[in-house]
Amino acid sequence: MIEDASAQAAKLGLALWTEDEAGPYQTAPYPGESWYEGNKPVCLPHEYVRNGTAKLLTLFEPSSGQLRVKGVTSTTNAVLHPWMKEQLSAILQTLPPTPLVEDDTANLLIWQRWQRGLCRPLGLGEKLPALRMLLVLNNLAGHLSVSLVCWMFDHGIMPLYTPVGGSWLNMAESVQRILKRRALECQHPQSSAEIIELLEATAEGWNHEPTPFEWGGRRAERRRRERLRRHRLGGSGARAVRPPRWRTPRAQQ
Repeated sequence: MIEDASAQAAKLGLALWTEDEAGPYQTAPYPGESWYEGNKPVCLPHEYVRNGTAKLLTLFEPSSGQLRVKGVTSTTNAVLHPWMKEQLSAILQTLPPTPLVEDDTANLLIWQRWQRGLCRPLGLGEKLPALRMLLVLNNLAGHLSVSLVCWMFDHGIMPLYTPVGGSWLNMAESVQRILKRRALECQHPQSSAEIIELLEATAEGWNHEPTPFEWGGRRAERRRRERLRRHRLGGSGARAVRPPRWRTPRAQQ
């Protein structure tokens, strides 16, 4: 379902955003490449003082590459929920006006499409606004809060939760890895505030020339062709690069 949303949201006239919380990042020296003269690498201490950690709240739109981030020291519901509501409200204001719902039954079917096949579907009311956005996020308890989910429904947002072990479906995690590498490689921040400053400055630079993300792309197509070239083996999900060779049974003596 999340793969379908990543590939079809734009065709269906829906905005697709992804959300995640990165970290915690420690006040420790971070290894990596740096711009220094040859044979004179930067030397970082191997000991450090634990002076707090920082996390990064991230909203990412794959189709445009735009980021909305905030550095924090904790991600409790009291911190996360107000930020999400503020940012999602700002995003909705940039979308086309909300269309009027003329048929509640047909509108409900549009919402139910994104819960089809779930073992524990979210409770949908009979009257809902027009669906405007799909939001991919993980299934932490804070994201399943009744007050937050109801607020999303009231504003035309359908949350799509990644399953356990399915964080690779959330493209926000990909851009967070890029931000961490660019912001913290070869750095030795001394405080949580310094970590937050580095991460937010890197995100601001990213937004000056954002890189759109495409679900799958050429790499996924190569993997699909590779799977087609392999041969299925009976009794399991295994595949072979070439068909198993048949051997003629030896003649009985």
